[in-house]
Amino acid sequence: MKGLAFLLLCAAWTGSVTADPTPPAGPVVAVMIDDLGNSLDEGRRVTALPGPVACAILPHTVHATEIADLAHAAGKEVLLHLPMESVKDMPLGPGAVTLDMGEAEIKQTVQEDMSSLPYLVGVNNHEGSLITQHPGDLAWIMQALHAAGPYFYVDSYTTADSVAYEIAREQGVAAARRNVFLDDENTEESVELQWQRLLKLARKHGFALAIGHPKSATLAMLEVELPKLAAAGVTLVPVSRIVALQEAHPLPWPESSSPAPTAAKR
Repeated sequence: MKGLAFLLLCAAWTGSVTADPTPPAGPVVAVMIDDLGNSLDEGRRVTALPGPVACAILPHTVHATEIADLAHAAGKEVLLHLPMESVKDMPLGPGAVTLDMGEAEIKQTVQEDMSSLPYLVGVNNHEGSLITQHPGDLAWIMQALHAAGPYFYVDSYTTADSVAYEIAREQGVAAARRNVFLDDENTEESVELQWQRLLKLARKHGFALAIGHPKSATLAMLEVELPKLAAAGVTLVPVSRIVALQEAHPLPWPESSSPAPTAAKR
């Protein structure tokens, strides 16, 4: 879905996204925290963060529904953090999409994963450096999203070879690609550096999207830095707002603003 129609849907989802396709007057950022669902303590800390920090929840995990409830009650968007096979064959947990699946199995898996969580507005990939290189498998995933929709897709961009962003759009699914991983390294110095990169990209391009994880350094940094954004002239917005802005004003990926891929494909 393109342009104004998608922006209107965003407004319906969040209540805080305008249907104005013009770039924001000042820089905006969105933050999404992945890998939620296995720890209720982590989920509570993330959903207590100030502002519309999105929560990406792994399907069929023990605390998935409770964390989704907490996120929704706190005015935060809920995404399905869809497990996808990686080049390193990392453990994925239940509900994973793997390369040996056919069309029917992939679509059924995605549908069951989405049905396992309430309040969904979108999907992003967990791991996925293998699947996101395969247009055919991605097309089946996006067709399942489109059929169940309207949902958007965020390419977590776990490999520079990912074509998930492009395939989502080809299949009529509104999409965005993340700009920054906050915590490939779980140290205060590294997380702070990535946060400053996020703000720099937002000031340069008008908007930027960060993905983080419920790691100690990340959450401690966000608890301190999020309340400072307004004074710095930056607005924290829902992820759906970034999707809408990328739909209306797509950037030439990946050269324009995406950081260099991490050394290890996920």
